[in-house]
Amino acid sequence: MPAPKEKTIMTKRDEQDSLGVIQVPEGAYYGAQTERARINFIDSGLKPPPAVIHTIAVIKGFAAEVNLALGRLRPDLAKAVAKAAREVMAGKFQQDFVVDLFQTGSGTSTNMNVNEVIAGRANELLTGRRGGKEPVHPNDHVNLGQSSNDVFPSAMHVAAMTAVHEKLLPSLKTLQQTLSEKAAAFGSIRKIGRTHLQDAVPIMLGDEFGGYARQVDLAAERIESASDTLRELALGGTAVGNGLNTHSEFAERVIAKLSKQTGLEFKEAVDHFEAQGAKDAAVALSGSLRSAAVGITKIANDIRLMSSGPRCGIGEITLPSLQPGSSIMPGKVNPVILESMLQICTQVIGNDTVVMLAGQGGVFELNTMMPVMAYNLMQSIELLALGAGSLAEKCINGIAANAETCAAYVDKSLAIATYLVPAMGYDRAAAVSKKAHRTGKSIREVVLEAELMSGEAFDDLLKT
Repeated sequence: MPAPKEKTIMTKRDEQDSLGVIQVPEGAYYGAQTERARINFIDSGLKPPPAVIHTIAVIKGFAAEVNLALGRLRPDLAKAVAKAAREVMAGKFQQDFVVDLFQTGSGTSTNMNVNEVIAGRANELLTGRRGGKEPVHPNDHVNLGQSSNDVFPSAMHVAAMTAVHEKLLPSLKTLQQTLSEKAAAFGSIRKIGRTHLQDAVPIMLGDEFGGYARQVDLAAERIESASDTLRELALGGTAVGNGLNTHSEFAERVIAKLSKQTGLEFKEAVDHFEAQGAKDAAVALSGSLRSAAVGITKIANDIRLMSSGPRCGIGEITLPSLQPGSSIMPGKVNPVILESMLQICTQVIGNDTVVMLAGQGGVFELNTMMPVMAYNLMQSIELLALGAGSLAEKCINGIAANAETCAAYVDKSLAIATYLVPAMGYDRAAAVSKKAHRTGKSIREVVLEAELMSGEAFDDLLKT
C-alpha cells in the first residue's frame, strides 16, 4: 500500500477588524474583512468580473494621488498605495480576490477585498511585512474619501463603458462590414423571398444580407447611445450621496484622471442620490444588449435556414465546413458557429432579465444588488463582442451563394403570378397560379400555353 500523504499545514497570521481578531493565510495580501466574507458567503465558483476589480484598483490609485495633492495623505503612503494599485490593475494578486459574487449587495466586500490587498501590498513595499494596517490602513488610507456605495457603481460604469468601446463596438463594426461585403457580392443573385415561411415574390440575395448589415449597424448605434448614460459616476457621494467625509474636489479630480486614462469622457453625477439609489443607466445598456441579441438571433436563424441541406433543405447558400457535425452520421456538417452565436444571444437575453430585476434592488439611498448586476452586464458585453467577431470571421466571411439553386426556386415559384396582376388583374393572375399549382407547371409555362402573353413580355415583367 502507498504511504498516506502528509497533510499540508497552512500557516496563518492574526488580522483584526471592528469585530475582533481572525486568522488569515500567512501568504495572503488581504485582511480580516475579506476573510470574514470568504467564510460567510457561499462558494458559488463565481467571482465579481476581473474588469470591475481592476477598475476599482484604478480608482484607488488615482484616489491616492488626488488625496496627496489635496494634502490628505502622506507622500510615502500615497506612493505605496498607488504602486500597489497599479500592480492590481496589471492583473497581479488574482488569487487574493476570494470574495464570492453573491455577497453584500453594495459590493462592500469586494471593495474591502481590493482595499485590503492594496494595503497589504503597500505595507509590504514599505516594511517588508505583508498585510496588516500599519503604516497603510485599508479604510483610512486606501478608501480615503470614498465608500463602497460610490466606488462600486463607478467601477461598474467605467468597466462596462470601456468594454463597450474597446471590444463590443469594434466587433459589431466588423460584423456589419462583413455582412455589407456579402450584400455587395450577392447583389446580382435573384432568389425567392419568403413571408410566413411561404414563397413570396423574388428579391436579391444581396438585399437580404444588406438588411442584416443594417440591423447590426442600428444595434451598435443603440448600444453606443445607451452606454453614454454611463458617463455619470457616483464617485464623490460616499455612503448615501451627500458626500460626507470626502473633499469637495476629490471626485472631479479622480474622474478627470479616469477620463484621461480610458480616453472616454466621464463626469461626476449631476445628482448623487440618483446615482447611488438607482441603476437605470446599467439597465438601459443591458436592454440595448438584449435588443442586439434579439436582432442577431434573427440573422443567425435566417442564415442557417438558407443553408439547410445540403441536398434536402433550402440550400441557397453554403457555409464554411469547420468540423464534423455528427458522431454517427459520416460527412455531416452542421452550422456550428451559428448555433454557438444563438446560445450566446440566449445567454445575453437571460442576463438582461437579471440586470432588470437587480435594477429594482434600489431601496431608498442604495441599490443592493450591484455585484450580480455587474457580473451579468459585463458578461453580456464580452460574450457579444466575442460572438460577433467569431460570426463574422468563421461564418459570414466564408458564405458562398448557390446561384443555380436560387434561380431554380424563382422559376418554379407560384408567387411569380404577382407580376401578372398589373397586366391582367388579381383574379386572372390567381387562376394562373392555381392552375400552375394543380398541374405542377411553372407560371411561365401556364401563361405561354394559354397564350396570355409572349415569352418576351413575360420575361420583361420579371425584370421590374
